[in-house]
Amino acid sequence: MTDTPPTPPSLPPLDPEKIARQRFFALGLFRLSGALLVMFGFLVLMQRFHWVQGNKAKAMGAIFVLVGLFQFVIVPRLLLALFRKPPQS
Repeated sequence: MTDTPPTPPSLPPLDPEKIARQRFFALGLFRLSGALLVMFGFLVLMQRFHWVQGNKAKAMGAIFVLVGLFQFVIVPRLLLALFRKPPQS
């Protein structure tokens, strides 16, 4: 009698077209949300909201714009680099 662990169930084959579609959707979603953050940041900078005014609006707007630009430009590039790596077994 041997104590071998049971074999894991086999995974279904991966569809490369479906994976590419999901990655494209993720990249587009990050870019879109980054652009929306930038626009919201500019609205805050222009003090269009009554709940934030003055220097606080300028600081908060600048933070939103910077985070939005990071999400619009840098995050998709990081994801592309991650997608190019072969999956680890």
